[in-house]
Amino acid sequence: MALIAQNHLQFIIEVALFLFVGIMFLINIAPLSLSIVLFISLVLSVGFTMMFGVDAFLLFSSITHYEFTHPFGPIALLACVTALSALPMMKEAGIDIRHLKIFVILLIIIITVVGSLMHRSFLILWFLGLLIGSFIISKSFHQKSVFTLKRIILLAILGISSFAALEYLSRFLDMPILSPLLRISRLEEFSIPSIQMVLKNATLFGHNQGSCYWGPDCLGGSDGYISMPMSLILLFGLPYPLFYGILVTKKDVIDYMMPGIFGFTFDFGYISLIVLLIWCLAIFYIGFRILAIYSKKRENGDRNYLGREALLIGSLSAFITQAIVGLFIINRSINGTALLTFIFLGAMVVGHVILMRKD
Repeated sequence: MALIAQNHLQFIIEVALFLFVGIMFLINIAPLSLSIVLFISLVLSVGFTMMFGVDAFLLFSSITHYEFTHPFGPIALLACVTALSALPMMKEAGIDIRHLKIFVILLIIIITVVGSLMHRSFLILWFLGLLIGSFIISKSFHQKSVFTLKRIILLAILGISSFAALEYLSRFLDMPILSPLLRISRLEEFSIPSIQMVLKNATLFGHNQGSCYWGPDCLGGSDGYISMPMSLILLFGLPYPLFYGILVTKKDVIDYMMPGIFGFTFDFGYISLIVLLIWCLAIFYIGFRILAIYSKKRENGDRNYLGREALLIGSLSAFITQAIVGLFIINRSINGTALLTFIFLGAMVVGHVILMRKD
């Protein structure tokens, strides 16, 4: 019974521990050559392209769509950046990568279009992730920096054009769900009151009891504002408070479009938020330290770690991006199934530690 989590926070910690241990063993047991890593990343990239494309198509029909971009967008980013990082390694080995590079870029363009139709927050995550991934790749392979003035201006124009096109499309099709301006107005209308509620009621380890929307049933912490996927909780029959659509439809509670740091602060307290931020920074540090070791081995002629290096670049880029977007822009990008994805990406970074110590 001691191993059974008693609330949402304990369950999140237990899932994280199991994932970290399991992925550490998997990374060090599985044969991760460059060809295998590239093949898997391409298969995943194609799969997510199809998944997001079908979901975007369903948006224009009467059939229910599933909004896969929030939980799986960071994993799609992991796959694409991993493929991009494998290309210069193959080029160094004398392999012609022109056609493969065109294919990867085509997948990225398609995911950009269909993903942006589903969620504007995905567009932010996707562009930011590609920039971070490109920056890490350029530094790892001593390439010319991707952050030239021309490219920054072009990216800004592309972002503004994308939002303008979505706004025009939403009005032309009479589909407010596509409107970026509607999302911005919702942020102003709902997120600011939610932030005020957090600052007024958050404590060191949770929030003032009774400050939840559900009043007397409020636990004062771990009330389910931040949780693992509900399907996972129901699968194990865990007796945690689950409120289904309330967190989305009742805008006088913690709005799902506000920055995640406020959601974590309200549900778990200021102490838990500090621990979470330290945990994220620790993974950033570990990831870059291991990446420096991999790069040094490659530059010394060791070809045994190319696949692991490409995988680490993709994992680290996706983890950093989801942390920035989820914690500082939109809570929904780091909650529910997206929280499980976030923990998975962190494990994919830290999973390289055992191998480094063994060497």
